[in-house]
Amino acid sequence: MVNITDKIKDKLARLRAQLLEPAPGAGSGGGSGFDVSKSGDARIALVGFPSVGKSTFLSKITKTKSEVAAYAFTTLTAIPGVLEYGGAEIQVLDLPGIIEGAAEGKGRGRQVISAAKTSDMIVMVLDATKRAEQRALLEGELEAVGIRLNRDPPNIYLKPKKAGGMKITFQAPPKILDEKMVFNILRDYKLLNCEVLVRDEYATVDDLIDVIMKDHRKYIKCLYVYNKIDSISVEFLDELAREPNTAVMSCELDLGIQDVVDRCWEELRLIRIYTKRKGVEPDFSEALIVRNGSTIENVCDQVHRTLKETFKYALVWGQSARHVPQRVGLGHVVADEDVVSIVAK
Repeated sequence: MVNITDKIKDKLARLRAQLLEPAPGAGSGGGSGFDVSKSGDARIALVGFPSVGKSTFLSKITKTKSEVAAYAFTTLTAIPGVLEYGGAEIQVLDLPGIIEGAAEGKGRGRQVISAAKTSDMIVMVLDATKRAEQRALLEGELEAVGIRLNRDPPNIYLKPKKAGGMKITFQAPPKILDEKMVFNILRDYKLLNCEVLVRDEYATVDDLIDVIMKDHRKYIKCLYVYNKIDSISVEFLDELAREPNTAVMSCELDLGIQDVVDRCWEELRLIRIYTKRKGVEPDFSEALIVRNGSTIENVCDQVHRTLKETFKYALVWGQSARHVPQRVGLGHVVADEDVVSIVAK
């Protein structure tokens, strides 16, 4: 029985992977506005069913005027806008409304989902009056083509080898997988020579398949944004607002829009670094934008790719400094709104 289940899951995984391939006859150009060059410090994709308020939201948070109307499929292509926040420029894509069956290509679904996969974050805009059915359908469509929302990659190590057969190791006694299941799945994928270490005792068959198919998987942060809260009860609104990874708003009444923008900034985990030249006050009007957890080396790369070649040390003022200023090397991890002065040889 276990083997039959594994084979079914394996077959499904293969079919889903095929959905990621370009549609027949679709050239590299795509041509209808979906090939939007990535720009700015991060990219957010607005995903949702038609007429949930994506275009109105884009128009309110950027200077872009995406066409808005009270009927479905107003947006027929990807409309980019730029959100300016805390010195950062965040590209926001208003994607055409997804319909059921998008994973199979219905309603230009492949193009929409392909654009969503290039984003650093997905904002799933939902109609607060249709919460359950809309969210479940959208998550299903994205899941079907390898987009994993608010999840980390499975804690499984897999390394293909040229010879030596399979070496399967469990860091702790498994609760779901067993050695025979792992062996059969690897064999089906023609991974006859490899090393596998399952670190998570609750790892599943789907987790293992995701690791095998890692080139077709994308793990993306998602913020669920419920629009039209003016059409629901206060009790239901309170219930929605307490859900994890969730924000609420009413585009029509201009309620909660800035709260959604603030949440987007928090979830993107971008930080601002200000540079300082010797003997000169730092310029707080212009920040370098880097990812949370970045080091002085990343800051150097952001300033100029050759700066590391002449790097001697850096002086840091701010949250990451133990004392002010602290002399640090390339490996020092910076914090939001740190001031950095780089000293060359």
